[in-house]
Amino acid sequence: MDLVDTTNQMGKGMLSIYERYNRVRISGYIQPQFQYITEKGADTYNGGNFSDISNNRFMLRRGRLRVDYAHLNEKGEPTSYFVFQFDGTERGVVIRDFWGRFYENKLKLFAVTTGMFARPFGYEVNLSSANRETPERGRMSQILMKTERDIGVMLTLNKRRANGKTSDFKLDIGVFNGQGMSGPVDYDSHKDVIAKVSMKPKRISNLSRAIFSAAISGYAGGITSQSEVLYKVKKVNENYMMVRDSSQSNLGKATPRNYAGADAQLIFPNKQGQTEFRAEYIKGSQTATALNSETPGTYPVTGGMKDPLYVRNFNGAYFYFLQNLNSLDHQFVLKYDWYDPNKKVSGQEVSLANGYGKGDLRYNTLGVGYIYRPNESLKFMFYYENVKNEKSALPGFTSDVPDDVFTCRVQYNF
Repeated sequence: MDLVDTTNQMGKGMLSIYERYNRVRISGYIQPQFQYITEKGADTYNGGNFSDISNNRFMLRRGRLRVDYAHLNEKGEPTSYFVFQFDGTERGVVIRDFWGRFYENKLKLFAVTTGMFARPFGYEVNLSSANRETPERGRMSQILMKTERDIGVMLTLNKRRANGKTSDFKLDIGVFNGQGMSGPVDYDSHKDVIAKVSMKPKRISNLSRAIFSAAISGYAGGITSQSEVLYKVKKVNENYMMVRDSSQSNLGKATPRNYAGADAQLIFPNKQGQTEFRAEYIKGSQTATALNSETPGTYPVTGGMKDPLYVRNFNGAYFYFLQNLNSLDHQFVLKYDWYDPNKKVSGQEVSLANGYGKGDLRYNTLGVGYIYRPNESLKFMFYYENVKNEKSALPGFTSDVPDDVFTCRVQYNF
């Protein structure tokens, strides 16, 4: 099915329309949860940081309401598709999706999507929060694609055959603002281009009827520097250091956000459920700030002055092992991921003397979980994350910071 935003929800919506000839589908879910972290006030990518004097909390992580509408022609073919989705929690109500799609029905080859929707990059970014087996996307996915969605236009090339099936390969290519929903407005005129070529799941008959799918993704973007000062990693006297560049030419220069990624999924069905392996690797150049490698939602300013941007080379990956436990209702989850925002340096090289900060630290995360689905509208999740930062020469990070998180969540959906 189509991997745009909440992928499975999009697929289910279209399937419902095709099978029942409905024009409108309403769906949603809520995720109340309890969390415990090993140190009060610790930073975390598992639902946002805890308050300074708290190490546990109840929260409504997500509360989604989604409406899908399809217009069909006299032949029953889709001509346009419209989606809007809201997220409501104790922290407020915001939009999550607001997009429309036009289908070309003469060649049955392409579709055009415009509005606010998920970036066509990778697998985890596009996997719905309602269907994901972990409480949150990995650190790498959240940092590079904060809030997952952006405003733009996307062309999809995917041949639709007379029997309703689509071709085995699909190309998505789009142009986006860049900062996504992490900021209120686009703060420069530089646009980001994202492309993804994906292969739909194929059964491998000589490998225990395994199902394999894969994709490659590319991201060509950047941030326009509004300061004359830029910081880049350079080799100085046999050491890599964060070097200040105050050239006049830096003002108005497009600093890079260039990523390349590949992902694959392998499923082995069996009588009691299935065994699944997933993997994704991303590398590239990222422009951010001194203390964080996240793409800024608004241009960084301190004391009324534009802050310098920092350019780093990064890499990261995640690996999933998913196993049903004698039934589709019970599932074991094991996930390992790493994100290294500055692959040029590690360990004691990461120091204030060399110009580095906590935005240069590598993190490794091991997550273990159990999921129970009593019925199609109810899901219980128990998940523990062991988070390890690399030992460095930075104050406060000479050893691992205690920031492991346990999440207990119940999800209701309709």
